[in-house]
Amino acid sequence: MDLDQLDLNPRIIAAIKKAKLKSIKEVLHFSGPDLQRLTGLSSPDVQDLLSIASSHVRGRSVFTALDLHRLEDRFPAQHQRLSLGCPVLDRLLRGGLPLDGITELAGRSSAGKTQLALQLCLAVQFPRQHGGLEAGAVYICTEDAFPSKRLQQLIAQQQSLRTDVPGQVVRKIKFGNHIFIEHAANVDTLLACVSKKVPVLLSRGMARLLVIDSVAAPFRCESDGPVSAPRARRLQALGAALRQLSATYQSPVLCINQVTEAVEQGAVPGPPGAREERLSPALGIAWSNQLFMRLMADRHRPEDAIAMQGHPTRTLRVVFAPHLPPSSCSYTVTAEGVQGMPGTQAC
Repeated sequence: MDLDQLDLNPRIIAAIKKAKLKSIKEVLHFSGPDLQRLTGLSSPDVQDLLSIASSHVRGRSVFTALDLHRLEDRFPAQHQRLSLGCPVLDRLLRGGLPLDGITELAGRSSAGKTQLALQLCLAVQFPRQHGGLEAGAVYICTEDAFPSKRLQQLIAQQQSLRTDVPGQVVRKIKFGNHIFIEHAANVDTLLACVSKKVPVLLSRGMARLLVIDSVAAPFRCESDGPVSAPRARRLQALGAALRQLSATYQSPVLCINQVTEAVEQGAVPGPPGAREERLSPALGIAWSNQLFMRLMADRHRPEDAIAMQGHPTRTLRVVFAPHLPPSSCSYTVTAEGVQGMPGTQAC
């Protein structure tokens, strides 16, 4: 940027050029005292110089909502999402998972959390124009063995699920070769994996998605009571490490979490379908503070379920996210994968 573009006294411009500073960027590399020594200018002159130079680089300091919306077109990479592989679910999340931050998917057993995580491991491998990141996924198992049989079923059904992608593109991707599996049975192993092994894969571009299934299991092995404070510190350490990885490599982090059901004395049973309001994700506030977005998945009870082609429906709900309102939609888990039901989104 040319120094002559600055609205400054010609005397100050001449002093800057005499000090052999050729651009605004070079000027802003120096502190006020350093500029005084280099240019021989007074302290007020240097303060004016820095203020005007920084304002020129920054541009307008006030942005309207329309300005911010237009930035999405100017800098699309900063607003990219990872598709969930289903247009209905993508609409619920306004494009998919954010690239920066931890997303938690909590819910009861059999709600389809692992199914959605596996689907994301395949979706991340698609080209960017089809909602992927053209890279693999790291899947850390902390409870059960990795569901490799189900993964192979999903791979075989990708052409049926992803009808938006040309068949030759789907057939070209070697899905199974780009999912890196690790098992971590305790907190120490999990922290070591996140701090040592995962960064290697992310830094080389071999993976752009990290899944932990589930984040609660290693910590639930540690008793409560006297050691609850150390457990909270380890939760914070894990959250900090995951957030740093996500921000550094612009890679989504999905943590599957278990839930507990709060039972209140004298509580009056709610209407059918309202039971998810009593569910509380595990690990408490120490973990909740690490999250960017929390999603809750639940399966309808048989007496309340809405059947779709013989498949019981489930509900995916946005609990909190800075860019989304509380909302939900229904979905089913079929042989092809997780599919949202059109027309079921509600705020």
